[in-house]
Amino acid sequence: MTDTFGTPQVARRRARAALGAVAAAALAAGTLALASPATAQNVSSNQTGTHSGYWYSFWTDSPGTVSAVLGNGGNYSTSWRNTGNFVIGKGWSTGSNRSVSYSGSFNPSGNAYLTLYGWTTGPLVEYYIVDNWGTYRPTGTFKGTVSSDGGTYDIYETTRYNAPSIQGNQTFKQFWSVRQQKRTGGTITAGNHFSAWQRAGMQMGSHNYMIMATEGYQSSGSSNITVGSTSSGGNTGGGSTGGGSTGGGSTGGTDSGSNTNNGCTVSWTRGEEWGDRFNVTYTVSGRSSWSVTVYPNTGQSIQSSWGATRSGNTFRSSGSNSFGVTYYKGSQNINYIPWGICS
Repeated sequence: MTDTFGTPQVARRRARAALGAVAAAALAAGTLALASPATAQNVSSNQTGTHSGYWYSFWTDSPGTVSAVLGNGGNYSTSWRNTGNFVIGKGWSTGSNRSVSYSGSFNPSGNAYLTLYGWTTGPLVEYYIVDNWGTYRPTGTFKGTVSSDGGTYDIYETTRYNAPSIQGNQTFKQFWSVRQQKRTGGTITAGNHFSAWQRAGMQMGSHNYMIMATEGYQSSGSSNITVGSTSSGGNTGGGSTGGGSTGGGSTGGTDSGSNTNNGCTVSWTRGEEWGDRFNVTYTVSGRSSWSVTVYPNTGQSIQSSWGATRSGNTFRSSGSNSFGVTYYKGSQNINYIPWGICS
């Protein structure tokens, strides 16, 4: 957490720091084994662990004001009412330059963030890549902007002095990328932000955990977020090893992949390719009337499409269960297939 929500309570940050330390120790000892529970899991006490193939963290300083449910794969949901402070998210025990796909809903009344959140050590850094927020948009010392995943983010730096962290009380930097226009759903190419921070003189260390988090402070609201599987594709995201459907979602890849959202599944397969373009066929199952939003990576764009009604990057059923898109590759994303979310 951060001063931008108001003066932090030492007990609050100490509790979160203790959770981080316990999780780090357990990981080092090899005691956190991946599991795939068949049912949802309710969480109401401060804890970290793994659930359905994803690492998760839940913390609150106001038990009874927030409820959370860990769903299948990368899904979690939460609702809160007149809470003090809480944070919940699913992700990975070790962060990286991955491209993170996510979808869902975020409905705050008051202060809250929807953010890719994590820590590094050596140096110790707490970081936020914020896609949506409530009544307060985070700020700090302005360090520039970065364009990534269809939007522009303002870069800020703040400092915490002698404050609790995953390494106990320390003085450390906080790095921020805050999207200029709110959104809920899409891809966050973490490596693009990490590189932009480095160019701004903001040095990171070795990665600790990374989660797609909902965080609230003295507010009410709800969220339902699904994190997809990712690939660590360097600064341009996507990479060349994505695809598949592990964890209930997927980012781009070199040949195929799929994503299931509330019973609607969309799969994609690379087709014919030219020097600067390539075709992708998308097939929908589980729903006769559907819409699919596709997410080209930075530099890619749609040239043409067929088999569905198009509005921007969203395609709607026109009688068939499949449609095709021709994409311009872009200079840095030759091997990235734009993934989709079906609804």
